[in-house]
Parts: sequence; C-alpha cells; structure tokens
Amino acid sequence: ELSLIDMGVGDPDWPADEIVVRTLAEEAGKPENRWYSDNGIPEFQEAAAGYLEKVYGIKGLVPTENIIHGIGSKPVLAMLPICFINPGDMLLTTVPGYPVTATYTRYLGGEVYNLPLLESNNFLPDLDSVPSDIRKKAKLLYLNYPNNPTGAVATPEFFKHVVDFARKNNIIIIHDAAYSALTYDGYKPLSLLSVEGAIEVGVEVHSLSKAFNMTGWRIGFICGNTKAVKAYATVKDNTDSGQFRAIQKAAIKAFSNTEITERTIAKYSRRFDILVDALNETGFKTKKPKGSFYCYVKAPVGTEDGKVFNTAAEFSEFLIRESLISTVPWDDAGKYVRFSVTFEADDMQKEKEVIDEMKRRIKKLKLKF
Repeated sequence: ELSLIDMGVGDPDWPADEIVVRTLAEEAGKPENRWYSDNGIPEFQEAAAGYLEKVYGIKGLVPTENIIHGIGSKPVLAMLPICFINPGDMLLTTVPGYPVTATYTRYLGGEVYNLPLLESNNFLPDLDSVPSDIRKKAKLLYLNYPNNPTGAVATPEFFKHVVDFARKNNIIIIHDAAYSALTYDGYKPLSLLSVEGAIEVGVEVHSLSKAFNMTGWRIGFICGNTKAVKAYATVKDNTDSGQFRAIQKAAIKAFSNTEITERTIAKYSRRFDILVDALNETGFKTKKPKGSFYCYVKAPVGTEDGKVFNTAAEFSEFLIRESLISTVPWDDAGKYVRFSVTFEADDMQKEKEVIDEMKRRIKKLKLKF
C-alpha cells in the first residue's frame, strides 16, 4: 500500500532549534514577560537591526523608528493595505504568489492589478508594461523574492529599477522577504533596503518561519520607511497586543545564531540536487533555484495513453489520485506545479529513498510534455 509523498508542503520539516526552544522555556515563566508587548520590546528591534546588518549588510537603521515586530509576516502583509488603501486605490501584485495583501486590498474596496511572472523574464515582473492610468491609481507594489512559488531571485539591478519605478509613480513598495535568507550556490541574501533610496519608498517584511524553522511561533518584523512603519504600528496597536515577550526573546536568540539557517540551507541545497535530477529524468525540465525551498515546473500536457491535462490543477489532482504524490498547482501565468524540498526525511539516506520512490511512481505514469 502506497504512503503519501508530500511535495506540496510549504513549511519547514525541522522544528525550531534546541537553543531557541530552551530560551522560550527559560523566559516563559518570568514575571516580567507576562505583560502585553503591544508594538514589541526594544531588545527585539535592536536584535533585528543587528541581524539585518550581519546577514544583508544594511547599516544605519534606527531600531525604534525603522523596525516593528509582527505576529508572523502574514498579519503584517494584511495590515499594510489598511494603512494605505482607500476605495478605488490600486495594488500592483505579482502572480502567482502569496495572496494576503491582495485579499485585504479588495476587502477595503481597492483594486488589484496582476503582474504575471513569466519564465521568459526570469519570473520578474515587467513594470514598464503597467499602463499609465493604472500607475496613477496605484498606491502599493507587492513583491516577494526569493519567490514563492517560482524560486526566482531578484538582482540588485532589478531592485534599483523597482525603486526608480516607485519613486517616479509615488508608489510604496512592500517586499515580502520571507525566504530571503534561504539562498544557494553562491547567491547571497539580498534585501531591497540594500539598494540606494529604497528606504525612502519601501518596507520589507521578514519572517523567522523559514530561516529559523519557527513557523508556528508566529514572529516576524517589518523594516524600512519610517512613516510607513509608523502607520503600520498605529494599525497594529489597534489590532493586536503583540507577540508573547518570551517568544520575542527566543527570536532574539535565533538572530544571534545564524548557523541555524546555514544548516537548514545545506539540507535544502542537498535535497534540491537530487530532486532536480529526478524531475529531469521523469520528463520535466527544471534547474536548481537560487532561493526559497520550491521547484516550479511546467505541468505535463497529458499521458501516453491519452489522458489530457487542461490545467495544472488537473495534473496535480491526477498525481495525488494515481500516485499519492502531493504538489501545489498554479494556473495564474501558465500551467505549473510546485514541488517543495521540505518533505519529511530524517537523514540523507531517507531523503534519497523518498525522491527515488517519487521518481519511480512518476515514471509509471508515462507523462507527455
């Protein structure tokens, strides 16, 4: 009897590091940590600023003015439209992608203009194609690099173009940097805020979920333009009462132990190597991404025995029904499916066994591309 091979999961397979868990245990019962933290404790802001300088080379941030924590990055991305979108205003957002900011824009009576991520443009949006009437209505631009689901990465040149575009059109950039620390094969973590002038027109949203395997802990932060961060702080202060102080202190411990991320990167990089080879052997055409933990591949058109897939969703459903392999389909800008390297495997031998079994099952389907 087949067991499920889950290549669709978008969360780390490791728990938080022992040193982080121990810090939470030590801090959880301390009397001084029982209070609301509202917009966060200063120590967290200072540690986040230090982390940004160490990993991304960003200097000169004022922790109390440029950084505010969030209960994970998701609510930060939800609250930002509340800060800036009025009925009729527009959000420019990349598709496929994480939909939260677009969803809240619509809740507020705003409109959403989709920027398709195409392989022909290295899965970067073509900002120059945005019509002038759309630019006039646009208040926000949402980006996410390294990208979910494509695995594409930004370049300094691209970010410079984004900053110029935002300045020229009076648009605020929201850069979702959830995967920014997970990079491979010589590509270094890149922050939007490392580009000259970016802090004048943008904010960046970071998460500890991916880089430090702290998904369920719900801790992240926004950094960047002082006025935008202050606007977020005002909305946040009237929305939640802050993350538990002990969790913020555990996050501080994580920031000072970036070797946690380095170990995670080594595991994902190793898994990518064998996953990419396996996918190419079964008929897909792909290469190892430079960031994230996703492999984004074109869906097959059908099978040799006459089955036709009109959408990526149809293929994904077929794959789980026939082979018990779970993937995530995307039909927003072409027919693609997303494979993740966050599948559960205790060691390198088990990783190879999982991928080999996935390859065996896919080969039996005799897919057509």
